[in-house]
Amino acid sequence: MDINAIKQRLNSLQSSGQKKEKIDYSKYYWKPKSEGKFQIRIVPSAINKDNPFQEVYVHYGLSRFPVYALTNWGEKDPIVEFAKQLRNSNDKENWKLAKKLDPKMRVFVPVVVRGEEEKGVRLWEFGKEIYLQLLGIAEDEDYGDFTDINEGRDFTVEAVMGDIGGRQGLKSSIRIKPKTSPLGADKTTIKTWLAEQPDVLALQKQLTFEEVKNILAKFLNPDIEEDEDEVTTTPSTAPVNDLPWDDEEEEAPAPKKNYALQSKPKTTKADKFDALFEDEDEN
Repeated sequence: MDINAIKQRLNSLQSSGQKKEKIDYSKYYWKPKSEGKFQIRIVPSAINKDNPFQEVYVHYGLSRFPVYALTNWGEKDPIVEFAKQLRNSNDKENWKLAKKLDPKMRVFVPVVVRGEEEKGVRLWEFGKEIYLQLLGIAEDEDYGDFTDINEGRDFTVEAVMGDIGGRQGLKSSIRIKPKTSPLGADKTTIKTWLAEQPDVLALQKQLTFEEVKNILAKFLNPDIEEDEDEVTTTPSTAPVNDLPWDDEEEEAPAPKKNYALQSKPKTTKADKFDALFEDEDEN
């Protein structure tokens, strides 16, 4: 009998019965909630002073909520590992499924919103298009370091309704201010902004390898019975209509219940699936 596994399951059942404290994510994240123009300032990161941008990888479409890849914490992710195995075959459907399973990159940057300075530093999340624009501006010698606390630059973020992935939602565009300006007028406030910043990975629940594997198993075989309290994920912080990008090709169709990897005959779906991760379990 695996005592550690029994303890983990006991803790999982006990914690699921406890009332969870609701987190007000608006304290930690910022996004345009309506059409209009907003003025923001990107703040030097307390996590990485050399780079304010934090790239985070997320699995979408596998469960009710997005699943933050375990690779963000430097650990093996069963979904990533499974996608690698799918690519070892010559089956076209396997490659399409692998593409769907690959985590998508989201980018977070600490910002102060002008007119809302009392709310402190919050995280602004965006996709590839804005990320490339910001990187291009950072590389342009005419602008310099726009995060400089003395001679940096603000940005205007304009949000308008538009088509995003086939549905209507708020689309954002950015424009850098031509004049430089200080981050703030009060030194104590600036010092607080530079030190007290939310960390996206600290705010997200880090699932265990087994929990992520269960999410993948349920996605591949929806008929598998599962305790609804057994696997939980943190609600998405991304804007509802701000979809992750996928430039290489359009999103693959929903996979069939039986994936195409060859397995030994006369075994259950659960046996075939668990066999793919025997090496990880042994480690």
